Amino acid sequence: MEQESELLALRREKLEALRSKGVQPFGAAFETSGDIAQVREQFSEGATFRIAGRITAHRDMGKSHFLDLRDASGRMQVYAQAKELGPAAIEIFALLDLGDFIGVEGTAFTTKTGEPTLKVRRFEVLAKSLRPLPEKWHGLQDVEARYRQRYLDLITNKQSREIFAKRFAIIREMRRFLENRGFVEVETPMLQAVAGGAAAEPFRTHHNALGLDLYLRIAPELYLKRLLVGGLNKVYELNRNFRNEGISRRHNPEFTMLEAYWAYADFETIADLVEEMVCHIAERVCGGSTIEHRDSAGNITRTIHLQRPWRRARYHDLLREAAGADWFDLSPQQRRERAVSRLGLDILPQLVDYEVTQHVFEKLIEEKTFDPLFVTHCPKELVPLAKQNRSDASIVDVYELIINGVEISPGYTELNDPLVQRQRLVEQAGEETQQIDEDFLLALEYGMPPAGGFGLGIDRLTMMLTGAESIRDVILFPLLKPKRTT
Repeated sequence: MEQESELLALRREKLEALRSKGVQPFGAAFETSGDIAQVREQFSEGATFRIAGRITAHRDMGKSHFLDLRDASGRMQVYAQAKELGPAAIEIFALLDLGDFIGVEGTAFTTKTGEPTLKVRRFEVLAKSLRPLPEKWHGLQDVEARYRQRYLDLITNKQSREIFAKRFAIIREMRRFLENRGFVEVETPMLQAVAGGAAAEPFRTHHNALGLDLYLRIAPELYLKRLLVGGLNKVYELNRNFRNEGISRRHNPEFTMLEAYWAYADFETIADLVEEMVCHIAERVCGGSTIEHRDSAGNITRTIHLQRPWRRARYHDLLREAAGADWFDLSPQQRRERAVSRLGLDILPQLVDYEVTQHVFEKLIEEKTFDPLFVTHCPKELVPLAKQNRSDASIVDVYELIINGVEISPGYTELNDPLVQRQRLVEQAGEETQQIDEDFLLALEYGMPPAGGFGLGIDRLTMMLTGAESIRDVILFPLLKPKRTT
């Protein structure tokens, strides 16, 4: 702590020294020739460029200084010489620290070692960094500190910068893909009077002016379907959802989803669309359909193969393979006993029969499936908003896409019968009938066309495509417990 205090004091001294020389340490706008990567692409001997960035390396040679400037796009070396700038300007360079921002105008040349460099003709101090950066650019060693101070993580951790650059590219390609196929991006309410569209615990809030209790949305589904009623045939939303539930390496209470609906389609058409879209994104963002996950030492820990076509299998068939061919011939009590005694699973006493089967599915199938698998024709109890299968009333026409051991995307043939939909929602609500969205049911009574729809978890998709092991590694500012102050 004493050493840190000395470093902070030294930076404050340099701040005051800059001011004493008439330099404003927190400067104004600085027009550049583009970001550093663009300047490197356009680089030609003798040309004049203007760049700005954070100082990441500084070699003080007395009457000359070599500095590395970095922005989000890359790094460039600049060279300041007393002969060119004068002794007063060189004294200012001596007061600069790692982490400071400067803007430079200079002439392009290449050093004897082949390094593209700008010889400084003019410069401005743009922002003084009053705290030293961690570990001299080797990165934050404390994992939790990386999440709490993401700005430092992005400065010092190349891997984090690459993960988030891919996340941004994934979302950009997703929009392009859907819009090229006629989908329209829309926005629906985050504050909702009824939390619907999924079975989850919502966050509650209150609107003072209206005296109205509201919920942060758990899903946009019911509003997007209203738009199908209104005549929009292809809609999607990249949305923030909020669920007041547990936190784990695969769950964050605030997360990002793509949700889309296509009038006159069904779940199989939607599966084709999602398969094509994920493969398209992998090609554009990752350069291919084979995704390698690596540990911190660079060793391959898992390889995911996205090559088409993807496997499709029915829910019941997969469970017969994993839990026994007679699984669905057993009584509920026999299924529970087998799950515990033969399959070695912990089954909570409050789980009803279909939840026991779903727990077996999650542990023996979902968590062990890494290459893409569309699990189709699930029990109707699991998906109350999906259309019932015509030949088997116990299942619905849906898929669950599993990749990398988790569900990445659910997709349905949407239920558009308002009478059956009311019955399903009543069964789901139980005693809490006030949780039924009557306005949505009213909209359905005006007629919603047959449609297919899907959700796609952006955070989990990013984890799969980047090899990130925790959802916190792909969310810029994940929710964390408050930091202890003692």
